[in-house]
Amino acid sequence: MYTKIIELINDLKLSTKLFLSFGCVVFIPVLIVGVFLTSELRQVVLNNALEQISVNVDRVKKRTGEMLNVPYDISYRISNDKRLEEAANHPYESVYDVVQAYWRYPDFREYVRLYKEVSSVRLYIDNPTMLDNWEFLQPDEALKEESWFKTALAHNGLISWNYIKDSRNQQYYLSLIRKIDFLNERTSGVLVINVNTEMLNSILKQELFETMIVDENNYIIASNRNDRLGKTLRDIHFEQASFSNEQGTYDVTVDGKKSKMLIDDWNPGSSLNNLRIISVFSVDSIVKDANRIIRVAVSVIISALIMAVLLIYHFSRLLTGRMLRLSKHITKVASGNLDATLRIDGRDEIGQLARQFNHMVRNISDLMTEVQESNRQKSELELRQNEIKFKMMASQINPHFLFNALESIRMRAHLRGQAEIAQVVRLLGKLMRKNLEIGNGKIELQSELETVRCYLFIQKFRYDDRLTYELNIDPKANTVMIPPLIIQPLVENSVIHGLENRIPGGIIRVDVQVEEDHVKIQVTDNGEGMSEDSIAELYRMLENRNDEGNQHIGLKNIHSRLQLTYGPDFGLTIVSKIGFGTQISFVIPLRSESFV
Repeated sequence: MYTKIIELINDLKLSTKLFLSFGCVVFIPVLIVGVFLTSELRQVVLNNALEQISVNVDRVKKRTGEMLNVPYDISYRISNDKRLEEAANHPYESVYDVVQAYWRYPDFREYVRLYKEVSSVRLYIDNPTMLDNWEFLQPDEALKEESWFKTALAHNGLISWNYIKDSRNQQYYLSLIRKIDFLNERTSGVLVINVNTEMLNSILKQELFETMIVDENNYIIASNRNDRLGKTLRDIHFEQASFSNEQGTYDVTVDGKKSKMLIDDWNPGSSLNNLRIISVFSVDSIVKDANRIIRVAVSVIISALIMAVLLIYHFSRLLTGRMLRLSKHITKVASGNLDATLRIDGRDEIGQLARQFNHMVRNISDLMTEVQESNRQKSELELRQNEIKFKMMASQINPHFLFNALESIRMRAHLRGQAEIAQVVRLLGKLMRKNLEIGNGKIELQSELETVRCYLFIQKFRYDDRLTYELNIDPKANTVMIPPLIIQPLVENSVIHGLENRIPGGIIRVDVQVEEDHVKIQVTDNGEGMSEDSIAELYRMLENRNDEGNQHIGLKNIHSRLQLTYGPDFGLTIVSKIGFGTQISFVIPLRSESFV
């Protein structure tokens, strides 16, 4: 086997042998070292990121634990409060007695005022003589069937942390829940302390990597990304590893990107259930700098290898050219041409052989000198031509790094946006997108109400405390088909004409109710209002078919579309009184074909 390999190598040209020796001695070791160093560099960067994310999770756990200790301590104070036992269990004889008792026990409100970590405190207790207010509530049958309520009653005095909806404002909070036993009265109640969600999120927003706090049902109760809050892990397309109860580090795919995820179980205050802190970072974002260094290193290595190949090529040409010239001259001498003369510089074996050959064929030295000079000039010309070709190829390389740098700048500017302004811009974009997507057909009423919510949120951002709004929507009306942009202009009219010039501001209320075979929509404000003459003039304008003038063109547009869609019996109804505000309403049938 070895002999055959030697014979095969001996049959190769000398230039081929030189390139093979270069590949074995230089290229393969450089390739192995480059791959090893590249993988090691990426692994070091990932390990550093994992260490950092572990430190971040510990920091979040410590800060959040300090925050959750506040409701934990408040719950134990309340559980031993004798005044609460009296206030919650006393049989009241009149509403006046109940109100007086509430005023004499302001502790719940004081806790909320003194501790920013708590957003509200409430107690559920069965006492028919009490009135439901913001702190003392009567549990109904539906509430008693809630799992968190049953768990609290089943575990005497042990706390649990649950992400539940507050029935008073329909918002979700991370809440401390525990049973309160009133031993003297032999009764019990369930205490619920809502944690300040904004403060909880502000702790996470200090972290560089995406960080979330998740409850035992995989609900995201806090996050440094606003779009994650209130969703489940399945909603944001985490892989199955994030649904397990085991803590550790996992490889996951988030938003289509390969990422690393650290899960840390946490039991705050020795509670019945655990919370989990999850921190995620994109592998590409972490190894971006390392990849840049690797690309630069690869470019340098490739450039060095190209230069080495050119040098080997040049040296092989020098070596093989000298031997080729010697072989040609030997052939000429063998053919009888003794006038050839060979001149080869150097003191190596080839030069010595050439001198010996010249000594034998001194008569042909002049001819060999001319041939050598001719070949030398030819070689130099070819070498220069190759150098020019190489430079032309190098000049055609596009500067891709410039575009990569610009994209990185754009992404960083996006990630540093302000949360409130980002929300308003997002809703404004959503509002504009809905307006652009409006066609000639009908849309579901809930889609129109989504546009109304976006508009009111933006106006709330503009007017701040001067504007308050309420949306009372019958769920059965959500799927009713209506013409597009039929409610939002009425709300806009109430804001502009009813409240814009009103210094104290006011309230906008949208009511949607299903009544028998039709849906009634009302938009009410407590603005300046209109006189009876103004209302009569407005009705004349609505019924006027002439399009002249630009006063109340939005109301006329809605009135006309309602009549064209459902018939002349339908349209806007306006009720107003100066100083008391304005109510604009209309009805549409639940099921009907278009009038036109």
